[in-house]
Amino acid sequence: MSTPTNPSFDVAHLGHVEIYSDKFDESLDFFTSVYGLKLSAMDEHSAYLRAWDDYEFCTLKLTKSSTTGVGHIGYRVASPEALERRIATIEASGYKTHGWVDGDLSHGRAYRFEDPFGHIFELYWDTNRAPNDDPAALKNMASRFTGVPPRRIDHVNLLAEDVSVFRDFMETCLGSRVTEMIQLDNGRIGGCWFTVNNKTYDLACTEEHGRGHGRFHHVTYATDQREDILRAADLFLEAGVHIETGPHKHAIQGTFFLYVWEPAGNRVELANAGARLILAPDWEPIVWSETERKRGQAWGLNTIETFHTHGTPPVKEAT
Repeated sequence: MSTPTNPSFDVAHLGHVEIYSDKFDESLDFFTSVYGLKLSAMDEHSAYLRAWDDYEFCTLKLTKSSTTGVGHIGYRVASPEALERRIATIEASGYKTHGWVDGDLSHGRAYRFEDPFGHIFELYWDTNRAPNDDPAALKNMASRFTGVPPRRIDHVNLLAEDVSVFRDFMETCLGSRVTEMIQLDNGRIGGCWFTVNNKTYDLACTEEHGRGHGRFHHVTYATDQREDILRAADLFLEAGVHIETGPHKHAIQGTFFLYVWEPAGNRVELANAGARLILAPDWEPIVWSETERKRGQAWGLNTIETFHTHGTPPVKEAT
């Protein structure tokens, strides 16, 4: 294949998300001691974390900062040739580019670019594998399973002032396809769910209602089963973690979910999507109306107000 198609499948999967914390030690303790991620390594500024069956060295990069929110979103491509094809498409698209960066402890050099709302993305091929410091009894698992931790990174949710503009960016730059979306009565798109492979989604973008710009909504890790999330809710309760909403089931994508805020205020989700995959090569997006969404989640739970307004970093109040 000499030129990319759409969806291109040149991009293999969501690789990692970097989030900022202005309470680094508390955030790190949450992610390792409560949420259940494994620490691969640390450098002067960041901790490199992963779930027990993530094959890469890092799927969550936690970075010390004076603020909160998302640093960048990394996708791994399917091959070195796929990386070159994607870069050519991005550079021809007119979107803002940052060019090559050297990478970090978790992966080699990466090509960075930016969506119209200030979120920074990167594509990379060369990656480091998870350290073999706690081998599992079964050799086909990345590391030892302990407790009730998340199994792998699942998706990230970003906020944008115009989701249709963000949709154009994702389809052009990553070759993503939309699996589900919300069509509002005013003609705007309220949210889009994207995938670069056969997962139901690896990135969601929803409309910004908190007067922010380039903000982060949440990052999500997947569990093996729903019961893991129920146990996690008890663990969060015991640890004094703010449970925002759930456990419950989303109407969109049918995901069983639980949302909490880590100590710095970034939203984090645990989710179980069951066995749902998007296998149809000619899949047409499922479109939800505003009336349908106002009915709440799958089993009738109303979507709470903070889910629409809370994002990181917080918006400064006008003086």
